[in-house]
Amino acid sequence: MTEDIVSTGVAGLDVILDGGLPRRQAIVVTGEPGSGKTILCSQMAFSFAARGMPVVIATVTSEPHEKLVAALRGFSFFDPARVGEEVFFVSAYPWLKKSPKEAREMLLAAVRERGAKMLFIDGLRSIRDLWQNEPLLREFLYDLNVGLSVADCIGLFSTEYPLARLLELPEATTVDGIVSMSTFADGARSFRRAEVHKLRGRAHKAGTHVATIGKEGVNIIPRLESVVQPADRAMPPSDRLSFGLVELDALLNGGLPRNSTTLVAGSTGVGKTLLAAHFVAAGVEAGERSLVFSFFEPPANIIQRARRVGLDLEEAIASGQVQIEYHPPLEWEADVMVDHILRSVRERKVTRLVIDSVVGLEQTISDKTRASSFYNALVVALRGLGVTTLLTKEVSKLAGPELDFSDTPITVAIENFVFLRFVELRGRLHRILSVLKMRDSEYDGDVREFSIAEAGFRVLAPVSSAEGLLTGMARAVGTSVAPEGARE
Repeated sequence: MTEDIVSTGVAGLDVILDGGLPRRQAIVVTGEPGSGKTILCSQMAFSFAARGMPVVIATVTSEPHEKLVAALRGFSFFDPARVGEEVFFVSAYPWLKKSPKEAREMLLAAVRERGAKMLFIDGLRSIRDLWQNEPLLREFLYDLNVGLSVADCIGLFSTEYPLARLLELPEATTVDGIVSMSTFADGARSFRRAEVHKLRGRAHKAGTHVATIGKEGVNIIPRLESVVQPADRAMPPSDRLSFGLVELDALLNGGLPRNSTTLVAGSTGVGKTLLAAHFVAAGVEAGERSLVFSFFEPPANIIQRARRVGLDLEEAIASGQVQIEYHPPLEWEADVMVDHILRSVRERKVTRLVIDSVVGLEQTISDKTRASSFYNALVVALRGLGVTTLLTKEVSKLAGPELDFSDTPITVAIENFVFLRFVELRGRLHRILSVLKMRDSEYDGDVREFSIAEAGFRVLAPVSSAEGLLTGMARAVGTSVAPEGARE
């Protein structure tokens, strides 16, 4: 931030504005009713006031400003002690009915008298409807903006138009910046978006970004792809993170490379979550902090399942060394989820992260065309934080002739891939695993059977007496394949 940029008080908005609001500029916040524009502008106004920068809020309808105050009382940013001290409400409606000149002079006089650093006019559309004169409105805004610039005051104006309509009106060319708030429906759910369409002299982050409204007001989460900075990793870390399982660590040439991302894919119930629990337990032994972010399993289920195979995580959880968070994929969006995960990793200095499962994350991506770029950005962000990540993923079929992961965009982004599966051989089910991929690292690609018992997850010897194991339709070596449609 520089002396010519003032923080909005809304962290995500500062990011997409390239630092905050430029001093002496005029910004329009546009959006259809219910999109959150008045809340966002009011939130910025009270943030200015809380930092000792007076604000004038002008209402432009015949309704008393007490109606706006009442609507803001439910938000934590609203501080009634600021009203009349650093936040001054004025009704511009009587002066607007007289003439643009008198309205402009009244507003500028209020700014000068209070030493205001922001003038928020709530409802430019009402002025247009009142005057019904486009040249008059253009002249009013131009002269007002000049006066605000001289007074070193930011102009913040809300208006009720979708972005496409606003761009056809005088406001679009008269002001320095345009922020659009919008909503869209996805089935039964409704989502909000924020977009900086224009900001003079600033390298703002283009495109739409997630916006939510909660008790604290508007929260803007910048699109993950727009904020991740690729890190130069010419010499990746050489140390490995163990699972605490001798045979599996041997297959992985000592464990997972630090700062890498691993996908553990497999059939439902095959042991993916249990393998992740071993990874966390090994982190406890190594003195590392771990975070388990679960979409489908409550913490008690994960703890109990680990306990059944001799893994006691409760002491580590009580001490804060391990944290298990449970967030079913309900109304949260992927950017909100990942923003929460990344903040938890940073704040708790996590070095081992488990996301169980990536299917839950996929369900929260509202725009499926983003999936590949989103996952690439996620992997880059986690690598930059120095965290070693394990993701689980359910395969769609218990058994089948093809081994196809084309419907899993994250497979392109990850460095390591471990595949677990049930196979039927000689009339009984077996669990098998294989390391399918380890980028820039040696590994053992043998197909291994593994077992789950009270002693935990145990990797057995290579399976050499059968083929076709990874398809889940194994056959003993030396047997012929029956023609399609034939019965044994």
